[in-house]
Amino acid sequence: MNTSYSEEELKQEFRNIPSTVGEGNKRKWIYPKKPSGTWFKRRMIVAYSLLAGFIILPFIKINGNPFFLVNILDRKFIFFGNIFWPQDTYLIVLAGLILIVIIILFTAVYGRVFCGWTCPQTILMEMVFRRIEYWIEGDFRQQKKLNESPWTREKIIKKTVKQSLFILISIFMGHIVLAYLVGIDEVMVLVSSSPLDHIWGFASLIAFSATFYLVFAKVREIVCTVICPYGRLQGVLMNKESMVVAYDNVRGEPRGKIKKGEDQGSKGDCVDCTLCVQVCPTGIDIRNGTQMECINCTACIDACNDVMEKVNRPKGLIRFDSIVGIQNKEGFKFSTRVIGYTIVLVVLTGIFGFLMTQRSEIQATVLRVPGQLYQQNPDGTISNLYNVQLVNKTFDEKEIQLSLNSEYSGATIELVGETDLMLNPQETSEGVFFVKIPAGELKGMKSKISVEIYVENELITREETTFISPTANKK
Repeated sequence: MNTSYSEEELKQEFRNIPSTVGEGNKRKWIYPKKPSGTWFKRRMIVAYSLLAGFIILPFIKINGNPFFLVNILDRKFIFFGNIFWPQDTYLIVLAGLILIVIIILFTAVYGRVFCGWTCPQTILMEMVFRRIEYWIEGDFRQQKKLNESPWTREKIIKKTVKQSLFILISIFMGHIVLAYLVGIDEVMVLVSSSPLDHIWGFASLIAFSATFYLVFAKVREIVCTVICPYGRLQGVLMNKESMVVAYDNVRGEPRGKIKKGEDQGSKGDCVDCTLCVQVCPTGIDIRNGTQMECINCTACIDACNDVMEKVNRPKGLIRFDSIVGIQNKEGFKFSTRVIGYTIVLVVLTGIFGFLMTQRSEIQATVLRVPGQLYQQNPDGTISNLYNVQLVNKTFDEKEIQLSLNSEYSGATIELVGETDLMLNPQETSEGVFFVKIPAGELKGMKSKISVEIYVENELITREETTFISPTANKK
């Protein structure tokens, strides 16, 4: 059933109805007032630093290789100059778990500070695309008036310039994202060649660019309020002790406008100016309490502090605090849950650090060739055929040597068709070799042997395997 809400019902049902839903269930376009103030300046420093890092990072190389790369198609991942392969999936999964715990911990303690300060959606929306809107179309009232006005020459020029800049930025960001997936060198080849020569790469650029444009020109805050699952999860992760952007209702209520000659003693500090609502990028009223749509962007803090300063009242009517802190006038305390998350984070980080120190740059697997038993040789030895699979996780060519570590003094290794094994950078290789043991030294149908893998005369791993002898056929 399609329910139509009136404006009064929308005010009362703020927790049940998204702030982007207007009268008649139509999209309510949000026109936030241009923010300013101390907290906004801090956000600008953080946001533009992260944005600059995001843009520059694909261009940074170590020894000619990317500093950061997430090549899903080739299953090659480079983090901080270290290359990871599918064989290192356990490390990538563990790193993902650590990131999740960090987000949970920060949410439990500081609410959605990630959303307001470091989320790419918020940074690009508030610090890039909205800034362009303010520059071309003016503040929120001018933007709303322009959108509601008929198409004039001025409106056509402003809309064309704005949308053109949106498209250019979206295309640029699409190239940057693709550089994280295939590398900046591949992107350079792509943009300097015909699209027909790299059809899939060109299609990826179109898809990324179109996504950026649709998200930041059309979808906007709906990403935060409806699409992003993190906003929905915060109700589970947060509690009354979490630090959030909160309105001090104890101090602010009952709210009321300042009137000349009226006794203000019966009123709270909130003058009901609604500036906190006007600057909110998701269109909520923070005075209604903590809400799913709040991204802790602090725009309402700056707006309220500015008003409090003008009416000679203490700042901080809206501030970073917990519900318990506001009600009981207490400072932040570490809860049992926060301590538990911290312990889990420390343990996972410790395990990850230990596994990183134990990670080998060359990974080897030795297996007997399927379907092969043994061979009796004229020289009185018994031979078994083995496969060795090698993965070079480095950016350098490596020379591999094989050696046998066993109780059999006459045991030898003989490579098939090769005198040595060479591993190219970032590649896998396979080799085939025989292990020969004098028949007189064998004591049973199955014996354990150890194949040692050396890289430039340095032992890197030791692989255990089985040797089959003729005794197996006598049983």
